[in-house]
Amino acid sequence: MLVGVVSEIKPGERRCALTPAGAAELAGDGHEVIVQSGAGAGSGFEDDEFTSVGARVAVEASEVWQAADLLLKVKEPVASEYDNLCSGQILFTYLHLAADRPLTDVLLNSGTTAIAYETVVDEAGRLPLLAPMSEIAGRLAAQAAASFLLEPAGGRGLLIGGVPGVAPAHVTVLGGGVVGVQAARIACGMGAEVTILDRSLPRLRDLDDLFGGRVRLLISSRMAIEDELRHADAVIGAVLVPGASAPRLVTRAALALLPRRAVLVDVAIDQGGCFETSRPTTHDDPVYEVDGILHYCVANMPGAAPRTATRALTSATLPYVRLIAGLGLDAAIDADHGLAPGVNVRAGELLCAPVAEAFGLPVAA
Repeated sequence: MLVGVVSEIKPGERRCALTPAGAAELAGDGHEVIVQSGAGAGSGFEDDEFTSVGARVAVEASEVWQAADLLLKVKEPVASEYDNLCSGQILFTYLHLAADRPLTDVLLNSGTTAIAYETVVDEAGRLPLLAPMSEIAGRLAAQAAASFLLEPAGGRGLLIGGVPGVAPAHVTVLGGGVVGVQAARIACGMGAEVTILDRSLPRLRDLDDLFGGRVRLLISSRMAIEDELRHADAVIGAVLVPGASAPRLVTRAALALLPRRAVLVDVAIDQGGCFETSRPTTHDDPVYEVDGILHYCVANMPGAAPRTATRALTSATLPYVRLIAGLGLDAAIDADHGLAPGVNVRAGELLCAPVAEAFGLPVAA
């Protein structure tokens, strides 16, 4: 199979869908790999590192799109890439379709088979291709909160960990999954007072063992969230419903409960955001203010650490890429049933129920 990798063109996105080491594995399996020139530069990989392991480098993205049987990306196609989508090709990337009706419609009309990293599951029902980026995003979320709490960045002028004799900042984390755990871990490490809210009592028990009493753990409800907002210096939105739009947990009216110049970090922005006032931002212009509250809603947070993120992503995706390239999609799904939930769109049909529900579209049986 011919596997293609194009440069990412989403603003501030410097990750690459494949490392040279991954290209070497695919070449060793007998597959042809074609990489757009410069695709790896933002992650520290030069073109000659790909050619040295047997990959071919193409100058234009269109050459890669047209040639590839299996097209690897990091982020979903943006509008300028829509014309490249075609029937008979497999696109393997993060899609987040429940927050993107235009892309959903384009994919359905193109005939492309679109597999979403974020809805592939493993034998335990976990999300193995989302997890590494969630780990990075969670850690970056705590760092963003610490940075934008500082007065020069527009925040409350607080040092997140305080100092002896002065209380630390209070960080509220909404969601106790991978993102929430990593955010809480870093915030705790910086000395913050941290509370995690989650709807699952068994999950909170697991987190109690994990953190050993170093964080407050609360069952999530509207009232519990609003009580937390009254003394939260930073709120990290870390909720996830796989494949679906993120639930809106904080309304605009509730912003009045927060201390002035508190910081909201919405890691769920790829799925539409969990704050009513969230809208996507970029690394170049990451924050905006609503009703005196700072919002950090960068839609590709791991793109800020591309050297780490590209390696982590390839480590997770490569076994699936090799399986699809080696067997074809149908046989790959037979070999690993967890791939099936990853297929969001195929041959003009929508296969992902949460996306269909988000837009009122029919889902194929």
